Amino acid sequence: MEQTKCTCGHINPHGTIFCESCGRPIEENKTQKLLDMRYEGSARRSQTYNKTFIDKIWNFFSSVKVGVWLIVVTLIASAVGTIFPQEMYIPPTANPADFYGEEYGYAGKLYYLLGFHNMYGSWWYMILIASIGISLFIASLDRVVPLYRALKKQGVTRHGSFLRRQRLFSATSGTEVADEDFKIIKENLVKKRYNIKEENGNILAEKGRFSRWGPYVNHIGLIIFLFGAMLRFIPGMYVDEVMWIREGETTSIPGTDGKYFLKNEQFLMEVYEKENEKEVFGEAIDRVGNGMAVKNYQTNVVLYERDHTMIAGDDTNLQKIKDWKIRVNEPLKHNKYALYQVDFKLNEFKAMSFNLIDKETETNHGKLTVELRNPQKMYELNNDYSVEMVSYFPDFFFDENGDPATKSKIPNNPAFVFKMFSPEKPEGEVAFVAIQQNIEPFGNNQYKMTFAGLDTANVSGLIVRKDLTLWALALGGLIFMIGVIQGMYWNHRRIWVQKIDGEVMIAGHTNKNYFGLKRELEFIVGNTSITTPIDQLDKENPKEIVETKKVEKEG
Repeated sequence: MEQTKCTCGHINPHGTIFCESCGRPIEENKTQKLLDMRYEGSARRSQTYNKTFIDKIWNFFSSVKVGVWLIVVTLIASAVGTIFPQEMYIPPTANPADFYGEEYGYAGKLYYLLGFHNMYGSWWYMILIASIGISLFIASLDRVVPLYRALKKQGVTRHGSFLRRQRLFSATSGTEVADEDFKIIKENLVKKRYNIKEENGNILAEKGRFSRWGPYVNHIGLIIFLFGAMLRFIPGMYVDEVMWIREGETTSIPGTDGKYFLKNEQFLMEVYEKENEKEVFGEAIDRVGNGMAVKNYQTNVVLYERDHTMIAGDDTNLQKIKDWKIRVNEPLKHNKYALYQVDFKLNEFKAMSFNLIDKETETNHGKLTVELRNPQKMYELNNDYSVEMVSYFPDFFFDENGDPATKSKIPNNPAFVFKMFSPEKPEGEVAFVAIQQNIEPFGNNQYKMTFAGLDTANVSGLIVRKDLTLWALALGGLIFMIGVIQGMYWNHRRIWVQKIDGEVMIAGHTNKNYFGLKRELEFIVGNTSITTPIDQLDKENPKEIVETKKVEKEG
């Protein structure tokens, strides 16, 4: 692009509205009385280049409208994601593909198909977040670079048309202004904490320039915050997993890639008893019922670490790290992981025992025990008797077709299909066995399975958390607030005082709060013969842009 040389000798980039040095308009716009001072009239890349594919991408993301629409779409998507619970909040044993349809009908199926069930981890949501970050970066860079260049190169002496087309302006005949007036003006400017530059008797007073960078500091904070949010989807940076562990069980801690294991030594629960506790707990106890309320529940655990030389999946020869008592608000912490006690379940079914009985003679031919979490396929009994587990339904119910099915993998209501082998029945007999149910689907059997005992175990509900992104979120939030304060409580004010063609012109500009600048100008020129600048956008002022004492006297 060709550069434009001003009459003052300064070379301006193509697209500049008025000279960066003297302020003389590059192209006259007679319909616009006041200058457009956004970005100091400097040339922005998005407004001057539109040829290559890179230019078009840059121009697209530099648009404020595009950025606003990206934010609106993201907010709408986030709102839709709250209509039904996210996948992390549904029962851990439920299949998401079936859960949403069964619970919420067609809307739930559509919710799942569109990926809203795991919205914050979906690829399209990540693209939206990344697009907002790219828009913030490009829009900021497109504006802050030319703005910085224009403010750095601005001259003290400005063209007359630049001063006349400022919002606050006045002109006074030079014959009425004494040298003492300039001295008073400079003293008043110092009192108002302006930085003063002089050139050939002309004055440029400026303060609060740093406030112009407030919005861009905001953008930096938002970009860092969004970066921190996206870091959560990098493996190992963020973990928020639910873990159910039974008494006596040793299992791998989710989110640790098999590095850490936890053993549940014992689950303990203390309760308030209405007769023995103070009346202050009475209402809480009555709400729970049975005259009891939970006072404390904790899990006594042992934390182990798997040696990196061990084969994956091998949980033997684990190295003990520590013993701990996990209570509410007293988590187990190690190597940036934290395990919190959040829930419990008492007396969950652990194992069920059955006897193989001859129905005619009532002879017991052996006992078998089914581990409900890890049942065997075959059970060998006395002599030539054995039992095969054909099917297992941990949470049994009959579906709409009348067939046995399971709601989950949790053994809340276990049921079994057994095949019983004996010398008399070498091909086996089939029986369906559930709690208080014993069905023989293929006619009367010679043998039956009878209930012989039940083992239960308490289960602890823990949440495993690890967050290595907090520093980015905190830093981004801090920088954002600094930008808010920087742009909200300060403003960039400039005052020009010049002698041009026998007149003393004074003009003022601020990025906001013109009323405050006008009050300062009244103080600055108050004890001088210079006319106080007027607001040229004030409807109560005369239509003429320039108003001088000379004109007033001649009138």
